[in-house]
Amino acid sequence: MMFALIMVIVLTITGLIWLLDIFVLSKKRAANAKEPILVEYSKSFFPVIFLVFFIRSFIAEPFKIPSGSMMPTLLAGDFILVNKFSYGFRVPILNHTIIEVDKPHRGDVFVFHYPPKPSIDYIKRVVGLPGDVIEYKSKTLYINDKKIEQTFVGKYPYIMNEIHHIEAKEFKEALGNVNHSILIHDLPGENFKFEVPQGHYLAFGDNRDNSADSRVWGFVPEHNLVGRAFFIWFNFSEFKRIGSIIH
Repeated sequence: MMFALIMVIVLTITGLIWLLDIFVLSKKRAANAKEPILVEYSKSFFPVIFLVFFIRSFIAEPFKIPSGSMMPTLLAGDFILVNKFSYGFRVPILNHTIIEVDKPHRGDVFVFHYPPKPSIDYIKRVVGLPGDVIEYKSKTLYINDKKIEQTFVGKYPYIMNEIHHIEAKEFKEALGNVNHSILIHDLPGENFKFEVPQGHYLAFGDNRDNSADSRVWGFVPEHNLVGRAFFIWFNFSEFKRIGSIIH
């Protein structure tokens, strides 16, 4: 959100300088006089910044995964692309919907402005839709009293914070039309029950025992939606992940 604000400010300044030159400054310059440096740079940068701003605001925006809360689907260090029009075209920064396109579906991996601090972007998986009753007990998910089956895949060892060796269990789970993997650890679990209010969504991390999500800070308001994650475009340490589609 802060980057978008900076881009708006730069766009406004360069655009105003360009317009000022067109309607005022150029008329006062001699025919063979050179353009001032500020005008020259503004005319050069404005189209480029505008194109980048348009793509990031309405088509696709890049993000970097900072933590392991979405393992094994996403790893810390993954660079991903987010579809910005999947949940509607929105006014940059203000995030008000201009044109309705679609709503989040159960199982989507989505990016949103973190409810307690909207200047921060979070990524999780959509578990609960408006009106759902979601229960999470004994590390098993129930949606509207229906148990979501888990299929054991195998052990999943990984390193957290570059020093802690951890071994989790990987399971397959189906949410909506999405069949994805989750991680469960041999740790005591807590039981939760939620009724998702209208205009809100319940979000869990795929690394179920190592994710600060709706179980901690509550529901995601529709106003906070950014877009649906769909593609891994780079990872400095795991090149084989490049080009992966996010499910």
